Amino acid sequence: QVQLVESGGGLVQAGNSLRLSCASSGLTFSDYAMGWFRQAPGKEREFVAAISWSGISTYYADSVKGRFTISRDNTKNTVFLQMNNLKPEDTADYYCAASRTTAREMTKGTDGIRYWGKGTLVTVSS
Repeated sequence: QVQLVESGGGLVQAGNSLRLSCASSGLTFSDYAMGWFRQAPGKEREFVAAISWSGISTYYADSVKGRFTISRDNTKNTVFLQMNNLKPEDTADYYCAASRTTAREMTKGTDGIRYWGKGTLVTVSS
């Protein structure tokens, strides 16, 4: 049984940082491109960041480029999202995702996602 379990969300003031983690089990982690998506109340789930299976290639939504960094540790089956200079508009549920396509394909949306985590809430106050 595949599980993706996010952690690290919380309430922070604008300008501060958070680091999200996603621990996986039940899958061959290094076979998957991994990514983060987010969903704010009343909005559709949107792409945030993705990383190739090797960790060499990374992709970001324009809204987070320069502030967020995605990374992975294939020895620990974990993917991370370092979020700096957080803004109130970053407030959302953040979901970890695993895909057998490519990290580049993950930038196009949710269609190719095979597994999802249950999400962790990030709230940024102004």
